[in-house]
Amino acid sequence: MNITTEKGRFSALIPFIVFAAFYLGLSLWTGDFYRVPMTVAFLVASAVALTMRPRDIAKNINVYARGMGEPDIMIMSLIFILAGAFAAIAKGMGAVDSTVAIAQNILPESLLLPGMFIVACFLSLAIGTSCGTIAALTPIAISMTSSMNAAPAVMVGAVIGGAMFGDNISMISDTTIAATRTMNISMKDKFFSNISFALPAAAVTLAIYIFCSRDLQGASSVKPLIGLTDFIRITPYILILALAVYGINVLVLLFGASVFAAIIGITLKTFDFWGALDLLGKGCLNMSETLFVALLAGGLLSIVKHLGGVAFIMQKIEQCVKSKTGCELGTALLVSAVNLFTANNTVAIVITGPIARELAERYKCSPKRIASILDASSCIIQGVIPYGAQLLIATGIAHGANVKLSAAELVISCRYQQLLLIALIIWIFFRRNKNC
Repeated sequence: MNITTEKGRFSALIPFIVFAAFYLGLSLWTGDFYRVPMTVAFLVASAVALTMRPRDIAKNINVYARGMGEPDIMIMSLIFILAGAFAAIAKGMGAVDSTVAIAQNILPESLLLPGMFIVACFLSLAIGTSCGTIAALTPIAISMTSSMNAAPAVMVGAVIGGAMFGDNISMISDTTIAATRTMNISMKDKFFSNISFALPAAAVTLAIYIFCSRDLQGASSVKPLIGLTDFIRITPYILILALAVYGINVLVLLFGASVFAAIIGITLKTFDFWGALDLLGKGCLNMSETLFVALLAGGLLSIVKHLGGVAFIMQKIEQCVKSKTGCELGTALLVSAVNLFTANNTVAIVITGPIARELAERYKCSPKRIASILDASSCIIQGVIPYGAQLLIATGIAHGANVKLSAAELVISCRYQQLLLIALIIWIFFRRNKNC
């Protein structure tokens, strides 16, 4: 007997099949991932979803609208707006250029890429949110690419990877809290279980970045001159790091840092009061496409769930579970599949957690292992889906800086998520009998 009682329907997944065929299909056919706007792809898929039950179209529209207005979507949208404002004002007052100049003077080119990954790891670990980490570090990563002759996707991919590492194991992360509460275990138990495969994946990722950075040596033979003004201009980033470690909410953090950067810019006469307002406004508008995608994705995901798409996936995975290994693999597949349709790793854990707990009890699996699998699997998917908050923030900031960076390029460049997937599979198969 299935644990889920809601009737699942394969037909409910048709809108996502249409989305994949329209966006990925046309992009691959043309060989250009910039030819098909993601907003248009979501509109096409949404139109299909809303008309799947013509008699219930009014009800479907209401479900779709509620999905667009979900609190998680609205909070995500606020983060996008503030991230755009901070990125624009920081760049306008010279914080990004000063950060790059200081980094080039202190570190050789061969350490900038792995250094960016390490900073993202520690910042995300401290603040427990990958979105805030990506919003703070992406402008710096993008600005470093020109001086290093490195591809933007590589540097931003390092930021996203480090952010997902910290988000996965942080004690204050939403995903950690959701996973531990679902399985009724302590955060410490989940941390040590999770770190046993997340840390090796991060270590290999760092080694790859160090190895690949050899080609960046000598990319910039002349180091730029720096002075006291440069150190003053980077204080907004220092403020973000300090307050993030202290535990300040990411929304308050980005708002406060934006105001602080504006004050510094005005004080240094980089721009006046009206110039600061103009930069902040343009920064918010630079994230408009990202906002549209988030809203459309929220609506589409809501209607797919309403039609039975998520339930269908859950029931199919439940039918395949026959052993402890199957239970752990099924848990990973379950939360991954739901994450694809919710585009939110915390929500995916909350939805699938009760099923995972019952499966764990039935097959006598270690609760802390299941909690680790729930968290890690959802972070792997969340860090690579093009309509997830993490990639949307990164690509939105890049577009605001007039840098061409597609979600497809980022997915390919996210080395940590790829290695975490491999580490998780090895951990499931070869450490199943260990109580860790």
